[in-house]
Parts: sequence; C-alpha cells; structure tokens
Amino acid sequence: MLKPLPDYPWESMAPFAERARRHADGIVDLSIGSPVDPTPAVIRDALSAATDAHAYPLTVGTPVLRQAIVDWFERRRGVTGLTERNVLPTIGSKELVALLPFMLGVSEGDVVVHPRAAYPTYAIGAALAGAEALASDDPAEWPEGTKLIWLNSPGNPDGRVLTVDALQVAVARARELGAVIVSDECYAELGWDAPWSEERISSILDPRVIGQNRRGTLAIYSLSKQSNMAGYRAAFVAGCGDIVAQLTTVRKHAGLMVPAPLQEAMVAALGDDEHVDHQRELYRARRAVLLPAVQAAGFRVDASEAGLYLWATEGRDAWESIDRLADLGILAGPGHFYGDIYPEHVRFSLTATDERIAAAARRLSAR
Repeated sequence: MLKPLPDYPWESMAPFAERARRHADGIVDLSIGSPVDPTPAVIRDALSAATDAHAYPLTVGTPVLRQAIVDWFERRRGVTGLTERNVLPTIGSKELVALLPFMLGVSEGDVVVHPRAAYPTYAIGAALAGAEALASDDPAEWPEGTKLIWLNSPGNPDGRVLTVDALQVAVARARELGAVIVSDECYAELGWDAPWSEERISSILDPRVIGQNRRGTLAIYSLSKQSNMAGYRAAFVAGCGDIVAQLTTVRKHAGLMVPAPLQEAMVAALGDDEHVDHQRELYRARRAVLLPAVQAAGFRVDASEAGLYLWATEGRDAWESIDRLADLGILAGPGHFYGDIYPEHVRFSLTATDERIAAAARRLSAR
C-alpha cells in the first residue's frame, strides 16, 4: 500500500526566494545543484547528428553506448571486468533512485537504509514501495529485514567520501543481510580536499572493494554534474548482471527507454575526458572563492571534501540561517530537507556563475 508522500519541500522556499530577489544586486541562488555552464559542443553536436530517430530505442541501450559505459568505468573509476551485461542506461538518476525499491520487489515490512544526511528521494523510493526507510551510516545498525541499502559517495548534501575500507564493511554487512547495496556516485569526478584532490574516489565496484564478485552490488552514475547534462536526463547503473537483467525486464514492460538521440550524446560525453577536467576546474575555482567567505560569515563547514556543495552550520536552526541569508540576497538549502538529523545545517551549491559566486562571497564577507 502506498504511504502518503510529503509535500515537495522546495515549495516552502518560495518566500525566501522572493525576498532574496529584492536585493539591489539580485539573487544569488545557491540552493539547487543545477548546472549553469554550457553543455559541451562535442555532446550537443552528437545529439544534433542523431535526430533522425524514427525507430524505438532499445531499453538496454545501443551496443556502442553499453561499451562506452564499460570503458568509462575502467578508465575513470578503475572498475574492471564489466561487460555489456552489467550496465544499463536510465532516464536520469532520480527516476532510478525513486523506482529501484519497486523494481527490486521491496515491499511492506521491508527496510530501506540510506545515509543520515540524505538526498530525499531515497526515502521517497521506500515510501513508494510501502517499505520503511532507516537513516544510518553504521553497518552494525542495519537490521534484519533490510532489503536495500543506499550509499552516497561523495554525499549529497554533505560531500562525505567513503574509503575503500568503509565500502568493504558496508558490502560485507549487506551480504550478511541478503540485501542489495547500491552506491550513488554521481559526484565522483569532483574531489577537492586531500586525498581526493589527488586520488580517484573509489567506486563500490572497485576490485579493491568487491574483487570480481558483483553479487547484489550496484553503482549509479549521472552525466548531469560532470558534463552539464541535467536537462538531458542521462545516467546509468552498473554492477550485478542478474539485478541488471531484472531491472531491464521491468523497464521493458514499463517503456522506460532513454531516447535514441540522447544515447548518442551519452556516448560522446563518456568518450571525452577533456570537458570533464575543464568543468572540475571551474567548480574548484568557485569553491575557492565561496568557502572562505562562508567561513568568514560565521559558518563551520563540515565534510564537503568532494561534490558540488558546502555543508555548513552557524549553530542555529537552519531556517534562521536561511532567513538571514535571504536578507543578503542569497538562497541556500535548509538541512531539514535532508532528514531530521541535521536541523542546523544549510547546503550551499557551487552551481552558479563566477560572477554570482563572487557576489555571494562579497555579501558574506561583509556580513
């Protein structure tokens, strides 16, 4: 039975956004992680060249796309041994996160575990399947009856990165429980603080974590962040071939297919590393401007060693911070949107233009 869903939380931000827009120099919207930079030409050209898409696309994706995903995992994530059987394109990552419990047969009485500071769609997916959601970062707390475990590294909203050792412990506990474990890794190309400024952020599918035993293990990735393709809705899942086959069957029946032109755009994005490196440096520069300004304004920044956000607190309820920021013409995201555990944190996004990031920094530093 479908549990009642909460109201969409971002609608409650409307009065703060309206006040921030009245600032003499305009609003600086750091609330949503939506890219502002252009989609690279190599991707747009591939999309344009593929618009004669008269036939239905394959749910599993073209062989070229599946091989591009396999190659990308090995080249960029250090994941070896995948084949086309182990990968599946999806219509963005949010629909997969929301629908995965249902597609896996999770139901009433089952438990879905997600991080303590969490992207809210993990809990929404549990509710859609009639299951219970549990916020926990400690594998020892994960109870019998757990059917699905979500990890998020680097995390949204907190930018926390899980080490190889932490991933190993999580996978071992999931297998004890007979649960599927899924790592949402959409920010993995965006590492900032040591060691992630130099080292590759580990995937749950890394051989150092699971060897070549992918049983019950999946990784999700999105091209929205690394390639400015949020409007394309381009993502994919990889890992256990049996689970990928199960998801494929459900998606075939439901008609969930990535449009053919977008599949060609994904191939282009996955095959071009230069634009990813360029985008990372843009975000690195913006972070270098915003981080000290946030700290100068009296916020403590926690974790945030990777990803697109600064997870910060000034030791007061997040709504008070959001109110004070709105007076500066700045919009951020309240920690209340990411669970009940961090009511004094706010999330600042790096997804604003250089000019707007600089404006926010000036206002915060002068506060």
